[in-house]
Amino acid sequence: MVAQQRKTLNGELREMARYFHALKDILRLRILVTLAGSGEMTVTELARTLYVSQPLVSFHLRPLRVLGLVQVRRAGRELYCSVDIPEIQRRQDEFMEVLTEAAA
Repeated sequence: MVAQQRKTLNGELREMARYFHALKDILRLRILVTLAGSGEMTVTELARTLYVSQPLVSFHLRPLRVLGLVQVRRAGRELYCSVDIPEIQRRQDEFMEVLTEAAA
């Protein structure tokens, strides 16, 4: 039973590590903040707003998309991005729950 709980906790921690790793870059944080403030933007608009190249924005969007922190929809040739605030909140709550349980 204890071994199973430890295995589950290790899996949760591994997923949390992926989450925090995706947030480790200042540009990724700037992307999230910019999208949170604007609602939805194209990759091109994001690049212009952040004063970086479009390929660089695309590169940094990928880990955020894979983890579900950023949602993407395609309209023709344009990709529209928006931040998934509930998903970020869920992950933060999960992390706090693990810390709280460990402190108990």
